[in-house]
Amino acid sequence: MFRICTDVAASSPKEKTKDSASTVSDAYWASDRQEPESEERGAHSPDSRDAILEQARNRILDIAEKHIRRIGYRKTTVADIASDLGASRANVYRFFPTRAAIDNAVCGRALKAQTEIAFSIARTDATASKKLVEFLNVLHQHSKRTLIEEKSIHELFVAAMNENWATMNAHSERIRAVLEAIIRQGLRSGEFQVEDADHATRGVITAFLPFFHPVLIEQRFQQAEGMAEAAQAQIRFIMRALGKSGLQSAEASEVMISA
Repeated sequence: MFRICTDVAASSPKEKTKDSASTVSDAYWASDRQEPESEERGAHSPDSRDAILEQARNRILDIAEKHIRRIGYRKTTVADIASDLGASRANVYRFFPTRAAIDNAVCGRALKAQTEIAFSIARTDATASKKLVEFLNVLHQHSKRTLIEEKSIHELFVAAMNENWATMNAHSERIRAVLEAIIRQGLRSGEFQVEDADHATRGVITAFLPFFHPVLIEQRFQQAEGMAEAAQAQIRFIMRALGKSGLQSAEASEVMISA
């Protein structure tokens, strides 16, 4: 089983409406400038209040992400975030009940790009084989780039894995769903020869886990193994296991990304 984090769940209606008038009044720091409310809608209409609350949440996450990227999530405090906002810690807690909730949300933001790329691959008109190779390379490249270029975010991902954050499962399910859709396409087109798409999906994830799981890819990187060659060899192994005898050289060159 693999786990990757995603967006934290939205606040419950009870939390969102508690002291709502006070919350809206105190949320002036949500952005540098807010558009004036129209007379027809009113300063505290439901729509305007929701917009201000969402703006405030995003502002908190902007500041939190800035601190996490600079000093790491372990050293980032709610007091740091509140200070940058020009607000009190109590105001921050109105939008996120705990510091862990902020970490979860920032983690989801950091993974959003990977999810969007995965969905965009699945939506192309390419063959299932091309999609699968590109999809696996994206998983690997994203994890490797985060490890090398965004160490603080990588550490956040590792913590999310090790501490079994509940939000991991939601993102993992999205990735699994995209992978299964690609495999099912390959079954319909005759490219893949497996009996069960669900079992095949789980098998592919297990086989490729060392090349995108934050903890495992860090171990492989530290061992200074030939990661590029190993990743490409594993992708070829996966394709053969699915019943694809091999990628044509031209096809492979189009989709195989340097690892």
